[in-house]
Amino acid sequence: MERLWGLLQRAQQLSPQRSQTIYKRVEGPHQRRLEEEEEDREEGAELPVHFCPMELRGPESPGSRAGLPNLIPWAAAGRRAAPYLVLTALLIFTGAFLLGYVAFRRSCQACGDSLLVVSEDGNYELGLDSHQGTLYWSDLQAMFLRLLGEGRLEDTIRETSLRQRVAGSPGMAVLAQDIVAALSRQKLDHVWTDTHYVGLQFPDRAHPNTLRWLDETGRAGEQLPLEDPDAYCPYSATGNATGKLVYAHYGRPEDLQGLRARGVELTDSLLLVRVGVTSFAQKVASAQDFGAKGVLIYPDPADFSQDPHKPSLSSHRAVYGHVHLGTGDPYTPGFPSFNQTQFPPVASSGLPSIPAQPISADIAFHLLRKLKGPVAPQEWQGRLPGSPYRLGPGPGLHLEVNNHRTSTPISNIFGCIEGLAEPDHYVVIGAQRDAWGPGAAKSAVGTGILLELVRTFSSMVSNGFRPRRSLLFISWDGGDFGSVGSTEWLEGYLSVLHLKAVAYVSLDNAVLGDDKFHAKTSPLLISLIENILKQVDSPNHSGQTLYEQVVFTNPSWDAEVIRPLPMDSSAYSFTAFAGVPAVEFSFLEDDPAYPFLHTKEDTYENLHKMLQGRLPAVAQAVAQLAGQLLIRLSHDHLLPFDFGRYGDVVLRHIGSLNEFSGDLKARGLTLQWVYSARGDYIRAAEKLRKEIYSSEERDERLMRMYNVRIMRVEYYLLSQYVSPADFPFRHIFLGHGDHTLGALLDHLQLLRSNSSGASPKLSQALGFQESRFRRQLALLTWTLQGAANALGGDVWNIDNNF
Repeated sequence: MERLWGLLQRAQQLSPQRSQTIYKRVEGPHQRRLEEEEEDREEGAELPVHFCPMELRGPESPGSRAGLPNLIPWAAAGRRAAPYLVLTALLIFTGAFLLGYVAFRRSCQACGDSLLVVSEDGNYELGLDSHQGTLYWSDLQAMFLRLLGEGRLEDTIRETSLRQRVAGSPGMAVLAQDIVAALSRQKLDHVWTDTHYVGLQFPDRAHPNTLRWLDETGRAGEQLPLEDPDAYCPYSATGNATGKLVYAHYGRPEDLQGLRARGVELTDSLLLVRVGVTSFAQKVASAQDFGAKGVLIYPDPADFSQDPHKPSLSSHRAVYGHVHLGTGDPYTPGFPSFNQTQFPPVASSGLPSIPAQPISADIAFHLLRKLKGPVAPQEWQGRLPGSPYRLGPGPGLHLEVNNHRTSTPISNIFGCIEGLAEPDHYVVIGAQRDAWGPGAAKSAVGTGILLELVRTFSSMVSNGFRPRRSLLFISWDGGDFGSVGSTEWLEGYLSVLHLKAVAYVSLDNAVLGDDKFHAKTSPLLISLIENILKQVDSPNHSGQTLYEQVVFTNPSWDAEVIRPLPMDSSAYSFTAFAGVPAVEFSFLEDDPAYPFLHTKEDTYENLHKMLQGRLPAVAQAVAQLAGQLLIRLSHDHLLPFDFGRYGDVVLRHIGSLNEFSGDLKARGLTLQWVYSARGDYIRAAEKLRKEIYSSEERDERLMRMYNVRIMRVEYYLLSQYVSPADFPFRHIFLGHGDHTLGALLDHLQLLRSNSSGASPKLSQALGFQESRFRRQLALLTWTLQGAANALGGDVWNIDNNF
């Protein structure tokens, strides 16, 4: 300070003119700076510049130079203010340094390499390893769409459909190698395969399956030619079945009950049923329940489009389909098939005990001509030529099935992009790779879209994108045998996946038309799907989004689009077995279903003609939909699951339950426990929603805690009170067994129905049983209550009124 005072005195003594220096504080958008203004009486005068964080004015003494009497008071004041001046300068310097550091961190590309993704509604997502600046959701969306458009999706679909790829075949082994090589060329963190040795069933070439008429003596006589010897039903019981023929429409339980009500005997008969409405496995299981000896399944022309401008299925083609009422390897139920170890030594309860065989429409025509008995109801009539369909019985038939079981290696192929903040949480997307025939719609489309999504996300990583959670791309094997590859993987890693798998997106059966759009999904994903539909352009309605296309036909968009996950969906096992929310998208025809699925006519050319040249556009729309869904699931700070939806699911079923409240009350029983558990679930969901709303999104620890609670909601709905070995599908809404809501409703039906008209499985000779009802109610109620408790958080936060 003494030195500073000396310099100031010397400057005043040497200055020829009296001058005045004013220091003004200037406010700016990013920093504060001191701007010097100097007012001199004559040009050319220069003064030393001294920056101070305050405004200083030199003393004025008109008509005289600054002298000692005038300087002493000024100096005394300066000495007293010196410590404050130094402290103030230090504080301003520190604040400016911190502001500059923050600004530098945000703007410098070389320092943090950070990508800031901000959604349109103000929520942002932070990822690293990027050379981008701030990137909004619209920017990230534009990057994805631009890179996706650079691919060759149509060529990939066409080339895949031309390759022979039956599970376990040499052609499949070559295709698997090519896909591994393709994934290895991309910017993925991990690429690997997972091999299982599973029991698959194939036709016996030396002893093909046969169908014969019985002569008057009951012996096998004239053989009916099965035009396609390769068409068969995997997992059919083998051996002989003899009986009189009965026409059973689609083979649903209500169809079989209707036949019984009309006096048509089903026991020891062979049923002729149509393709469609229910899976092959459900048709055969229902026939077995009603005492039938075997099942013949044919495609009726009435179930397919009659448009002369569209291709139709040849009348001599049969339709392929497995008949295991379940998923995975039926010879190792509930256990993975690793290293050729077959255990336990029991078969799945979903394997049928009666034989089944697909036949063509031509063979079905010959069979229907011989039927007698009452005329089938009008809604049962098909479009085969000849006289009206009759119910039967008809002449006797002899069915011989000689399929054989083979231990077959299958390989699932994986590619992974590791997440930055939560690498231990996986968003999974998969597609079936195998096919019994050309499989253009069945698996070539899904495989093509999967490979294009891998390429697109790999390019996004090269452009700086890094997801928050890991992306896991999977090509499944053994899908045509009942999601064998995916189920075996789930069984092998279930203890890990139920803690780490966020969601599953299936690309199977994605393009079967272009008029309608369906999403078979868990309720948790419905709101997210609605949001994404508003972001994707309709492939056949110019200027409209998919959402607008759907709402145009039905204002209740979810009633038009949303469907529950059926067992024959590849996504079913993820939700019903593993407790992972899943979705499978499908574009469908407005007319009856795509006729070539599961046939040798499922070629690229037929699919392209069916869509009248719009296959590339529709496949691209599926890729856009799936890709944007993956971005949201893998990159949002908070998982976009609507965890309150399951309360609405229970509410929708309460109406059906209430129908029986009077009957139960007469027996001293009540459903109040279910209502209470549902109320606790709703309260827990609302409480969690409020906690999230009032929390700080930047708090990583808090966000991860919320995400863990949200992502396990589906798992909470797997009943912990039944054995996964005995009841692999433990989900109380989608599963199978006495622990499910569906089983409870079926049992309550026996309060009012005659048990003799019901399925033998349901009637159990005794009709409604109070002890069974109490057990079912307990299984359902306590699983739902457990889900409410888990959603509520820590034990000291649970607040229920059960």
